Amino acid sequence: MSSINIFKQFYKSLYSPKDIASFRVQGIGKTILYVFLLSLLSVLPTIYYTNSTMKEAVVVTEETIKEDLPEFKIENGVLTSSEDQPITINKGKFSIIFDATGVMDVDNVSKTGDTLALLQTEMVLSSGGEANSVPYSMMAMDPITKQDIITFIEGSDTAMAFILPIFSILIFLFSSGLDFIEISILALIGILLKNIVRKDLKYRHLWRMTAYSVTLPTVFFTIMGLFQTHVPFGSLINWFVSLTILLLAIQEVPNSNNESTSST
Repeated sequence: MSSINIFKQFYKSLYSPKDIASFRVQGIGKTILYVFLLSLLSVLPTIYYTNSTMKEAVVVTEETIKEDLPEFKIENGVLTSSEDQPITINKGKFSIIFDATGVMDVDNVSKTGDTLALLQTEMVLSSGGEANSVPYSMMAMDPITKQDIITFIEGSDTAMAFILPIFSILIFLFSSGLDFIEISILALIGILLKNIVRKDLKYRHLWRMTAYSVTLPTVFFTIMGLFQTHVPFGSLINWFVSLTILLLAIQEVPNSNNESTSST
């Protein structure tokens, strides 16, 4: 089993709990590599749509800030302006939201499609149903005026060649971290499941099996992401399917006495 190709493991993990059960004894390094592979797959739609949106945002934002937004200042991490209500400007499929009042938040922006939002305490970029925010307090300059941002955007074409890859790597690393946490939690639940079906498995075995059990829901939600389709109760569905596959895989593990008999 140790010689099986990682992509063949990916294929078998889509449909075969029996094969997932057999992966429990492989090296942890190969399993960790597999988790990174799944993480990369899962973030491809987000990276693609985010990069596309950021490129479009640069062009649209420069034009909009110059012509449509009021004078403003970002100081001590807070956006201030004389405008006393949110402004939404639609530019084709892309929108820009300006809100110095605090009415809008990240959740509101994530429901608006492809959007760049300058909110009271943070800048938010929403694309493909995913919203990524950057607090103004993390920005090096303080204060920042409307003219400062215009000047920055005018010189950002070259910077984008460096910013987009770095941003994509950060998305991947963040997603990978969440995936490792999710797998670890599901493997803990797997301890309960293996006790119910009375299988002699250690946590390390369950962790490896869980890493492969999440393959099917990962592929499903990646496809939904490519088509920018929102799945209601997505997290619950993801965990339910993963745990169901894990349980089926646990049931495929031979009992200890069977393993000892077959080894003799």
